[in-house]
Order: sequence, then C-alpha cells, then structure tokens
Amino acid sequence: MPTSASGFDLTPLPAARVEALAADLSPEERHIILHQGTERPGCGVFLDNKKNGVYVCRLCALPLYTSEAKFNSGTGWPSFFETFDEAHVRELHDDSHGMRRTEIRCARCDAHLGHVFDDGPRPTGKRHCLNSASLSFVDEGQPLPLKS
Repeated sequence: MPTSASGFDLTPLPAARVEALAADLSPEERHIILHQGTERPGCGVFLDNKKNGVYVCRLCALPLYTSEAKFNSGTGWPSFFETFDEAHVRELHDDSHGMRRTEIRCARCDAHLGHVFDDGPRPTGKRHCLNSASLSFVDEGQPLPLKS
C-alpha cells in the first residue's frame, strides 16, 4: 500500500469506486471532476472562504491544501502556493485549448483539480488554481474524513 509522507493511503481507487463516489455529483460537477472541465471564474464556493482548515478532494477526501497556503490570486479561482503533501497532487501535461499547461489531479482517485502555474507568491512561486467543485472543506479542529 503506497503511503504519503503525511501518512495517507495513496492506493489508486478502482474505476467502480470512483463512480460510486461520484454518484451524487451534479452534471456540471461530473464534467469538472471526471472530464477535466473548468468552472466559471468568480463562482466557486471556496473562492472567498477565509476559514482555517483543510481542503480535501471532493471524491475521496484526500487532504490537498491548507488554509495557510491559500492566497487571493485575483484570477477568480481559489489559489494555493503549496500542497498539503506533494504526493497527494499529481501533475500532468495539458496541451488543450491551444496552450501548454500543467493539470493537477488527486493522486488517489484521479479527480481533476485544476492547473498549476509558475506565477505564485513566495516561498514556492507556484499558483495552484483550483475548481471549488473539486474540493470539500474541513474546519480546523475537525477530524479529516476517511472517505476512500
């Protein structure tokens, strides 16, 4: 069983389990999470979230980002300068839409999260630009869900 440095199981989920986890998604959420869609800028529920806590994968609840790494990028999407654990987010080349970008996905369930760019703040210089539809939020002090 592959485990991240932070102690989370990274065993890839079978397609049937991903489909079961996606059963309650709206058509738009399915498009974003399962088919690499993008929500409109400025409309995501986590864009202006100022609470302390952890952002987890909407499908499998793997911790992805903390509120301490969130910043206002002015792009219209929630943005983070670093991951909860670098092993939790997988990067892929994305040549769609006539440009080269780096797509980011959940390392456990392969849910599309958004894209990462090299124009973020210090200390990393990265801007992980996320779809709110791909995330759930766990308030600080609450246990992280064990959904996988």
